[in-house]
Amino acid sequence: AEREITVCEYAADGVQAVKRVADSGAKVCILDIEMPNMSGLEALPRLLAAKPGLKVIMASTLTERGAAVTLRALQLGAVDYLPKPTAGRLGAAEDYRRELLAKIRQFAPRAPQPPSTRLAQTMPPSAPGSQFAEAFVVASSTGGPQALGDLMEGLGGDWMAPVLIAQHMPAQFTRTLAEMLGRRTPLRVKEAADGEPIVARTIYVAPGGYHLTVRRSAGGAPIARLDQGPEVNFCRPSADPLFTSAAEIWGDRLLAAVLTGMGHDGRDGAEAVRRGGGQVLAQDEATSVVWGMPGAVVAAGAADQILPLNGIGPAAIKLARVRVA
Repeated sequence: AEREITVCEYAADGVQAVKRVADSGAKVCILDIEMPNMSGLEALPRLLAAKPGLKVIMASTLTERGAAVTLRALQLGAVDYLPKPTAGRLGAAEDYRRELLAKIRQFAPRAPQPPSTRLAQTMPPSAPGSQFAEAFVVASSTGGPQALGDLMEGLGGDWMAPVLIAQHMPAQFTRTLAEMLGRRTPLRVKEAADGEPIVARTIYVAPGGYHLTVRRSAGGAPIARLDQGPEVNFCRPSADPLFTSAAEIWGDRLLAAVLTGMGHDGRDGAEAVRRGGGQVLAQDEATSVVWGMPGAVVAAGAADQILPLNGIGPAAIKLARVRVA
């Protein structure tokens, strides 16, 4: 039993859920995708209309179809998702319970936090005229799929630098995420492959279950490397290995952004980017679904700018000196 969590309603299908949620005290709803009478995808907009402010977490299957439906649900207003436990895997049920409780807690109402003053106290001014992004690395987690779509769309068709993304997602989901992002931008979007060259006008999504890092080929060109080493910050892919390795390759010509997400993945990597002379943008609290990851970067004094989501693309364009017609 979890004393701070009260189950106020159960529903056998989407029809019951919509009827019961309006008069309930629910703050968070766990919504299955596969249900009789009304599917989770059909019920989602009705639930949000019946209970404004309700935080909906989708329970999904680890399949290609499950990934596509889940990402569609995130576009429609769900705040997060949780893959159902794999049958037969030792400890799967307990892992699912632990992750579910963590996700419920992160959306519990909290008292507003005072704005951080750490940035102004610790950030030295950037050297004028030293920025010219040759690569852009991005980290995201909870709320990330929609935020990434908005950001990639905001970069526009004239964006040149390669973009490398670490989004916390399982394997089937990152493939679908790459396809979704490809519909939001004229740039090429793909899951990264081990050993492939990192080239301009291409967005590389770290595959679920793999860390994505950057190394130099024998000829000195940047290439993608994938590995299934230990999780970092309980994540694989993790932003920290990506950011740290990219800082070693591009130094002061690297741009990084840390978007909405739970935890502090990306904080240490952002500090590595800063030490290498690169620039770090952090999404602000008001536009983040969860201000864990960007908030950790800000608290560490590793953000050059704290921006609303719709301001990150324009800031990146300005730093990269991409001329927009």
